[in-house]
Amino acid sequence: MQSPLTLLPQYKPTRLKTLPLREQPAYRVSTNVAACSLAELLAAVIGGSKQIETAEGLLSFCNGDLQRLYCAEVSELASLHGVGQQTAVRLKAAFSLGLKLNGSSGERIAINSPADAANLVQNEMSLLEQEYLRVILLSQRNTVLDIVEVYHGSVNAAQIRIAEIFKPAIRRIAPALIVVHNHPSGDPTPSPDDVAVTRAMVQAGKLLDIQVLDHLVIGKGRFVSLKERGLGFS
Repeated sequence: MQSPLTLLPQYKPTRLKTLPLREQPAYRVSTNVAACSLAELLAAVIGGSKQIETAEGLLSFCNGDLQRLYCAEVSELASLHGVGQQTAVRLKAAFSLGLKLNGSSGERIAINSPADAANLVQNEMSLLEQEYLRVILLSQRNTVLDIVEVYHGSVNAAQIRIAEIFKPAIRRIAPALIVVHNHPSGDPTPSPDDVAVTRAMVQAGKLLDIQVLDHLVIGKGRFVSLKERGLGFS
């Protein structure tokens, strides 16, 4: 007859517990973050006793492709074993902070060309697997006040309410804005809907005394300025 002790589940220590302090993700990040592996960086963000197993599970889920991990919805990440809602939110926030780093400088960024505006959002928006529309709110001197997401989904004239595009500018009393949206296909060539939306925005901006300086379409590694092409601004 088996002893009652043999019927109890055997305790299996987590990977974190078996590692010396100097090999644990938090210590590695605190001493030499540049030398950390992807699994170590993810584990440090995730935290908890099973952070290493969870980090390795995430890398397996995305096949080591961080773009796939970034593009995953919070609900999709949260459904993975060991992740959960709070960890999924932390991961999305960590990725977004990293992508926004290029645009963070302590001083307000001035927009002097379409390329200046594209550089603020291209790294992030070129990774998105669905269409997003954002507005870059500008001051009188064309410095950036804020970047606000307005739409998520198909950007077409039938679905967009022009009033929603101007709402952030009205709230911030911004005199000008630049509209930006991405094409997940990677081809930034403006569609007829893009031109129609632009024309409607420009006309509404004149009535509201908010200047629409440009509408940019972001693709993979390149962008198109509708203003430069004279599409919707004539």
